[in-house]
Amino acid sequence: MYAIVEIAGQQFKVEKGKKIFVHHLEAEPGKTIDFDKVLLIDDDGKITIGQPVIKDAVIEGKVIDDVKGDKVIVFKKKRRKGYKVTKGHRQHYTRVEILSINEKRQPKKVQEKTETVPAGAESTKAKKPAARKQPAAKKTATTKKPAVKKPTAKKPTAKKTTAKKTTEKKTTKGKTSK
Repeated sequence: MYAIVEIAGQQFKVEKGKKIFVHHLEAEPGKTIDFDKVLLIDDDGKITIGQPVIKDAVIEGKVIDDVKGDKVIVFKKKRRKGYKVTKGHRQHYTRVEILSINEKRQPKKVQEKTETVPAGAESTKAKKPAARKQPAAKKTATTKKPAVKKPTAKKPTAKKTTAKKTTEKKTTKGKTSK
């Protein structure tokens, strides 16, 4: 029997007795945790798929301890600029042991508070009938006049003047020249 469960934003395939590393959880070592975002359960070939999660399914786990992952070194360099930066990082993880996979959640016993009122005594609070709010009257649609379009101002067009070269024959004292 195995299940696919979402823990701290990641999906894990879990089985009973398996130990997994998940992103850091705010739980003390030794405490039990219930994971209710169960996406799939396979019970010896009988597969139950959630939409998106299986209702009333729960995975019980026990926090073993908090650990740090391997160191990741980040090195940045820009050649010929004299720029070098080395940084390191270690991710915090929580190791969880899976105790059980339950398709049906056990109902928790919840004690409800009930007030005992002596016989013949009325409550001190006066009950007022609830005033019913009436829906606001719908406004009738008013007919809107279409917007009047203003004529666009016409710019005066510049008249194109072309200089015509005319060749005139000039006459000077009986001589013609071109």
